Amino acid sequence: MKIYNSFVREKEEFVPINDSLVTMYVCGPTVYNFFHIGNARPFLIFDAFRNYLEYKGYTVNYVQNFTDIDDKIINKAKEEGVTSKEISERYIKEYFQDADALGINRATEHPKVSEYMPQIIKFVETLIEKGYAYAVEGNVYYSVEAFEEYGNLSNQDMESLRSGSRVEINTDKRNPLDFILWKNKKPGEPSWESPWGEGRPGWHIECSVMSTSILGANFDIHAGGQDLIFPHHENEIAQSVACTGEKYANYWMHNGYINIDNKKMSKSKGNFFTVRDILEKYDGEVIRFFILSAHYRSPVNFSEDLIISAKNGLDRLYNVKNNLNFLIENAKEGTVNLEIKEKLEAYKVEFIEKMDDDFNTANGIAVIFELTKEINIVIDQATVKDTVKYALELFKELTGVLGIVSKKEDTDEKIDALIAKRQKAREDKNYALADEIREALDEKGIEVMDTPEGVKWRKVK
Repeated sequence: MKIYNSFVREKEEFVPINDSLVTMYVCGPTVYNFFHIGNARPFLIFDAFRNYLEYKGYTVNYVQNFTDIDDKIINKAKEEGVTSKEISERYIKEYFQDADALGINRATEHPKVSEYMPQIIKFVETLIEKGYAYAVEGNVYYSVEAFEEYGNLSNQDMESLRSGSRVEINTDKRNPLDFILWKNKKPGEPSWESPWGEGRPGWHIECSVMSTSILGANFDIHAGGQDLIFPHHENEIAQSVACTGEKYANYWMHNGYINIDNKKMSKSKGNFFTVRDILEKYDGEVIRFFILSAHYRSPVNFSEDLIISAKNGLDRLYNVKNNLNFLIENAKEGTVNLEIKEKLEAYKVEFIEKMDDDFNTANGIAVIFELTKEINIVIDQATVKDTVKYALELFKELTGVLGIVSKKEDTDEKIDALIAKRQKAREDKNYALADEIREALDEKGIEVMDTPEGVKWRKVK
């Protein structure tokens, strides 16, 4: 399997530190509000990547943090007249609600910054002792000039960083690019005791501390959105390597941006959408399918037309699944047709080849659609039960890797129950009730088909 390593800017063969275990850290949300569709992309992409690694046989120690100490959280708490902890805990719950709707699994661990204060303080002390950081009136800054490799991830030298970055004027800093590790306490802010006085950590230090505390000084994969490459991930590398003397992450993965109707998402432009907003109109699995339909490093355009197209594509896959379930119920007993099995199994091989090439979910989904075409050709009412079962299990295996076409069993059962109720009404010559049920199913976008083999249904909208 090859993945694109942002640090070297090319695809590399993925070789984990441990043959059977993958260690992976993904930057999580700052919990002061609902997360938006741009935030959702890395959460969803790397959740699916974790699924694929597990499908390949690895155990994955997957860590995604919560930033529960931040200026935005503090400001929100002041606006509402509550504590910062109340804000962060509220939106951690809201995060899980929306993540669940998108089919995002819980990480192995979800550390919070507030739980790692002793480790953060110790980490900063080590950086000062090693000459990589300095304290000025209760603030502690990282000295970028002390780290010779600064700029390697973002592929920028110190001079271009100085000229291209917007850095606030701060006379306490030795260099305008130096960044804060520990902030002196301000009135009304949460704070902790430290050797430099009461204060709280800066943003960049938290991920260095939580990742190395849980996964070790050197781990396999660090991932997040493209917008985090500089300065966040650049600063993480500088801090972590300076503190531990080890490489930090071996592979860096970054997903591309999401635009709204071909424009950058922005509150000022009125095209800013939270996942909660979108879930009011569309099922979370539709959003998941939409995001996975593009390669994770490519930019994605989000629009009403494209999300509807994604919904239609997902519905087609559900129709294949429903048709196979119907055929199994009515098929004759018999052993698997080896010729059909061989034809279908070739799509599994191709699916893995596409996914092994830098986690190309777009091409993986294309293979699944090719599989469904083949299923429609080789599987029919005359196919024996074990062959239909094999086709269905293969279909569920490949879609399950991506977390699609696998979340609606309860809904399917309710539809089947309504259809059974309609059949009973027809047998009892209660045609008014039968028509009423059919109309109710039609409103749900379910087309009922009375065939010689029995009643079949499919999604049409």
